[in-house]
Amino acid sequence: MTTLPSTAVTAARDRRDPPAWRSWSDPLLVIAVVLALWQTGSALGWLQSVRFPAPTRLAQSLWELITDGYPQGVTLETHFAITMQRIVGGFLAAVALALPIGWLIGWFPALDRLTGTIVAFCRSVATLSLLPLALVWFGTGEASKLFLIGYGCFWVMLSNVIAAVQQVDPVLIRAARTMDANRLDIFLRVVLPAALPRIFAGARIALGVGFMVIVGAEMIGTIVGLGALIMEARTFYRSDITMVGMFVLGALGFAIGSGLEWLERRLMPWHARELRAVR
Repeated sequence: MTTLPSTAVTAARDRRDPPAWRSWSDPLLVIAVVLALWQTGSALGWLQSVRFPAPTRLAQSLWELITDGYPQGVTLETHFAITMQRIVGGFLAAVALALPIGWLIGWFPALDRLTGTIVAFCRSVATLSLLPLALVWFGTGEASKLFLIGYGCFWVMLSNVIAAVQQVDPVLIRAARTMDANRLDIFLRVVLPAALPRIFAGARIALGVGFMVIVGAEMIGTIVGLGALIMEARTFYRSDITMVGMFVLGALGFAIGSGLEWLERRLMPWHARELRAVR
């Protein structure tokens, strides 16, 4: 059997795997180009400042939020902390409920048959349509906001956990049975590890739902939070503040999503190697 020289192997690996710095330099380059075009369009009058404030104006508004605050002196730090607390609280509550329930439904076909219609129906209900009921049930305090975020995240997470368990390769289960593994060992040592990639994918999707819900959840009964900041700025035609709030909310979602990806790589190093091999 012939083997490639070590230099050829190294060259092939370099062609397949780009340098690590490319993973962050290329996106930064694209962002810089977009900002430059945006600033140029604003300077030339192609973009109306009321609708599309220039990046320099957004930077000034960001500094205004950090130092003076908006509205009523509420600083960006406070908006950020409250929104993160609400999203993380609702998301973690949803995950804590969806994981055990989803494992059970996915593992026992009888439970799946009994609950399939309910799960499909509840997943189809728009979360923000429950806003009036949430206000009646929980008032305008934090409980209603956590409920809405948790509800939106829960059904997405539950559906993905059920599918993750059900779609485990049957060959893996049959192989474990040939080694006289009992049902509990198969579930804990075969099904759960094999289902983890799909579960983490569902967690990222559920997190995205939470960020969509937070803006509507913070519309009522509060002026604190990034969603409330966006709504207040819209009311007073502060499109610059609105866009800054959107960007900060997006950055928060990106940071939490990146944290989930890092945790996924730590818990499932074999999955990360498989993805690199495919790419």
